[in-house]
Amino acid sequence: MSISPRLISFIARGKKRREILAMLCQKPMSQPEIAKAAGMYKSHASRTLKELSQKKLIVCLNPKDRAFKFYKASSLGNKAVKEVDKVLKLQQTK
Repeated sequence: MSISPRLISFIARGKKRREILAMLCQKPMSQPEIAKAAGMYKSHASRTLKELSQKKLIVCLNPKDRAFKFYKASSLGNKAVKEVDKVLKLQQTK
């Protein structure tokens, strides 16, 4: 399955989106952990997680819990991070 250019652009345009998605490719994390690691307010991290979830780039491991939800990158998210990294490396070499 190929990653759409629109999805690559969505990730590449947002530095924090890219950073959070890359973190979630490494290990599952809770929203407070993500906010702290990314140096963001919890509300901003929550909004970013919602955006990534809507694009099916991440999945919530415990969606029924109200607090301390854990997230991880989906298989699409893992592929997308690799594609975005390739694109950004190509742009740096120009």
